Amino acid sequence: MQSETMTNEEEIFFEEEEEQEIESQPLSELIPELKKIKEIVVSGSDWTTATILDQLLRNNIQLTPRFQRRDAWDITLKSRFIESLIIGFPVPQIVLATSQEQGKFIVLDGKQRLLTILQFYGRSDENIPNNAFALRNLEFRRDLIGKKYEDIRSDLFLSRDTDNLDNQTIRTMLLRNIKDENFLYKIFLRLNVQSTPLSAQELRQALHHGSFINFLDDQSIKSQALKKIFKSPHPDFRMRDVELLLRYVGFHYFLSKYSGNLKSFLDMTCTELNKDWNNKHNDIENVVNQFEEAVQTTINIFTDKDFFRMWLSNDQKYRRRFNRAILDVMVFYFSDEIIRQSAERNQDKVKEAFKKLCSSNNDFKEGVEGTTKNIIQTYNRFRLWGETLLEVLDVEFNLPQFVDNRIIFNGLR
Repeated sequence: MQSETMTNEEEIFFEEEEEQEIESQPLSELIPELKKIKEIVVSGSDWTTATILDQLLRNNIQLTPRFQRRDAWDITLKSRFIESLIIGFPVPQIVLATSQEQGKFIVLDGKQRLLTILQFYGRSDENIPNNAFALRNLEFRRDLIGKKYEDIRSDLFLSRDTDNLDNQTIRTMLLRNIKDENFLYKIFLRLNVQSTPLSAQELRQALHHGSFINFLDDQSIKSQALKKIFKSPHPDFRMRDVELLLRYVGFHYFLSKYSGNLKSFLDMTCTELNKDWNNKHNDIENVVNQFEEAVQTTINIFTDKDFFRMWLSNDQKYRRRFNRAILDVMVFYFSDEIIRQSAERNQDKVKEAFKKLCSSNNDFKEGVEGTTKNIIQTYNRFRLWGETLLEVLDVEFNLPQFVDNRIIFNGLR
C-alpha cells in the first residue's frame, strides 16, 4: 500500500514540468480565458453517498478500474473518511465536469474519496487489494474498528449507522459548458494545489481514453524498467510512470511535431495513436518493448544509482534528482538495437563522453535543465547527445535537424 504523502526523496525525484508550463502562460493568453470563466455554468447539489455510489456503478462518474489500481490513500485515511460520513462530520466537496459523452462526468477533485466509497461498499474491482476493506484506526467510533460494510449492514444494532452512511450528503459541484480542454487542465491544477498532488497525466487519461492509452497504462504497471526508475514495485498513483512512457513514445513517433508545448504534444500523441491503434498496434508494442531494453542499457552503463541523472563536474558526482530530459535522450537512441549493442560494447567511452558533455557544453546543460517550452533547447539535447554517441560508437545513424525553427527528424535509419 502506498502512502498519501510523498517522501522528500520522491519530491526531489520529479518536478512537474507540465504543471509549470500550464501555469506560466503569458498575460496575452490569459485574457481570453477570463471570458471562458464567465461561460462556465456551475451548479451545486447535495448528493447522498448512496446516490454517488449509484452513479459510480452506472459508470456515469468516470472512475475506471485502471485508476483504481493506483490507490493513494492508506486504510487509515479511508477509514476516517467513512467514519466522517457515518457520524456526520463535514467532508470536502467533489467537483465534476460534464464529459463529451452525454450523462457522463469527469472527476476534477475527489477521486480518492470516490474510490474509498466504492471500495468500502465492496463494489470496486474484486482484484483490487482494498475492495471491501475493514475499518481501522477510527477516532470516534472505535466500536466499528475491524468491521466491513456488510458487517455493519447485517448487525441489527448498527443499522442506523448504515442509514447514516447511505444518506449522508456530500456537496457535489457540477461544471458545465467547458469547451476548451486546456481550460479543464487549469481548473484541475487549481483545485488540487492544496491537496494530494496530482499530475496532468491523470486528467489526460480521462480526456483521451482509448486503446493506445489503455495499453500504455497496462504496460506501465508490468514494466520492470519503470519499477527500477521509481524504485518501487507498485504503479505510481500520480501516473507519472505512464507519462514517462508517453514521452518516450511521443518523441519516437512525433519529434518533428514538437513545437515547445509539452502538454499539447503529449495530448496529440494520445489522440493520434488512439486513432491509429488498429493499424499500428504491433509497431507501438514493439517500440514500447524497446523501452525496457533501453533503460537496462542505461543502467548497465551508469549503474542503478546514477542512471538518468546529471553529472556535476565541480562536485565530481551525479546530481541526486532524476532528470526526465536525460531519460528522453537516452532511451531515444538506446531503443535502437544497433546503437544499444554498440553502447554496451563501449560502456566506459559512453559514460565518459556523457560526463564531458555535461561538464563542457552549456547548450546541452540548458537542454536538459531548462524549460520544455523552448524548442531549441529540446532540439539541442537530442542533437548533442546523438553527436556524442556518433563520436564514440562504431555505428552510423541519423540525427535531428533544425530548419526554419522546426525540428526535422525522419528516423534513426
